[in-house]
Amino acid sequence: MPAYWKITDRAIVNGTPTGDRGPLQYFVSDNGYDGGQDPLANLKQWQSVSANDFKTLLAAAADQFPALEPGDNEKQSHVTFLIHGYNNGWDDAARLYQKVCDQLYQGPGSLGICISFDWPSLGSVLDYLPVRNHAQECAGDLVVVFGLLYDWLLAKQQAAANNPANACKAKISVIAHSMGNYLVQKAMAGAWTRNNQPLLVSLINQLVMVAADVDNDLFDANSSDASDGNALANLTYRITALYSGRDAVLGASAGLKHFGTRRLGRSGLATRPPVGKDNIWDVDCSTFFPDSLTGFQIHSAYFDTAAVMKLIGDLLRGLDRSVLDSLGETKGNAWPPSVD
Repeated sequence: MPAYWKITDRAIVNGTPTGDRGPLQYFVSDNGYDGGQDPLANLKQWQSVSANDFKTLLAAAADQFPALEPGDNEKQSHVTFLIHGYNNGWDDAARLYQKVCDQLYQGPGSLGICISFDWPSLGSVLDYLPVRNHAQECAGDLVVVFGLLYDWLLAKQQAAANNPANACKAKISVIAHSMGNYLVQKAMAGAWTRNNQPLLVSLINQLVMVAADVDNDLFDANSSDASDGNALANLTYRITALYSGRDAVLGASAGLKHFGTRRLGRSGLATRPPVGKDNIWDVDCSTFFPDSLTGFQIHSAYFDTAAVMKLIGDLLRGLDRSVLDSLGETKGNAWPPSVD
């Protein structure tokens, strides 16, 4: 079984990944870190496979997950999609992917399989609007992936109805960072429309929106993107938004293109919980980050903070919110600094 998985719509020209959009391509690899180098950033360390071969390999790998009793839901293995944010080149996306795999998808406590969906994000905060439009274009390719995934889940559901031994052994989950959440927002809306607003099966079990660069009223009925929010809420079992008011990146992007709403990853949900959507909640992660971090560093510090990564892991496992609160996992102790 491959150790690493990647789907990308980044154009690759003469063996070099670019910042342009290209056709969907599928890769697998068995190479991780070696001597402090980043082999996953080296395209030569990846094996290109067809879409059908990727699907076959993934189905076979997921079929190797242990079959569990219904009461062991929190122990069920995952197929997780990691979607990076903007201003992430091929190398940046590979490093983030390796970091998440090392912490959550390796060793005896592995959650299962993590797949990098690598899109050709561009620019910086100052190029925000062009990048946002680019992300919306790339969302169409993620719709294709989610559509295939939905068809696979329906087939597994039918197979389980005929024989319980054929039930799907994997949960499908998503971790999205920054503008990667906008990509997920638009892709889920596309999948919802393409499949005629299905209610037969949840496409995503757990969606963790990290520092989400989307409107914070996304899930409210009177928001400009209410239809997108409905799609996300209906196709996902639970959505958790991790945010921090100390995130200067989202503060800068909001100031540059203010559309009348605040950023979900900076302010949290506009309404807690959104009316009629009690499967959506948020966690203020400001207390996890020490005072030594600048506001710009905080935007990506979630993935460098052990306590936050433990929280993400337990969110994916499906631990109840009240349990996470009782365990103290939703509060850090690194900030504000103590005063003697």
